[in-house]
Amino acid sequence: MPNLKAYVALLRAVNVGGTGKLPMSDLTAMCEEAGFARVRTYIASGNVVFASTLDEEGVKTTLEKKLAAYAGKPVGVLVRTASEMAAVRDGNPFADRAGNRVVAIFLDRKPPSDAVEAVKNKRDEVLALGAREIYVAYTEGMADSRLSIPAAKTGTARNMNTVAKLAELARELCPGGR
Repeated sequence: MPNLKAYVALLRAVNVGGTGKLPMSDLTAMCEEAGFARVRTYIASGNVVFASTLDEEGVKTTLEKKLAAYAGKPVGVLVRTASEMAAVRDGNPFADRAGNRVVAIFLDRKPPSDAVEAVKNKRDEVLALGAREIYVAYTEGMADSRLSIPAAKTGTARNMNTVAKLAELARELCPGGR
């Protein structure tokens, strides 16, 4: 199929247990019904990798409509191409720290320039802005953090280990770099 591009879709606020959960097998089926190819999910937290001829906005709109029909309410989706996901991985300003203690919070657009200054309840966390991400390094781990990032309200976070794996899976879908 010509012009296939690899994408990573990150679902926001997906319940992986309890009521209203979204089994990854259902997510895979939704993506396939939407016409996406080579669909693969990664860990049960709303990560899906696939190839499509649609552009980013088309992928986002298509998947959000499918998810809303399934869940009966809006489910946010953040989309990146394979190369964008690799750029998030490679642009990690905290690469010297453990991947499970650094997250990229994915946003639909560039974070506001004052996003770091606007945080609340900051303790030992360190933040940096990316292209459409906010990176956060948790020195003491995330469990006890009370960090509030207003600019990240509609975003979704993935730790850098997950980002690296998703970048790898997306690259494998379309090895030509798309």
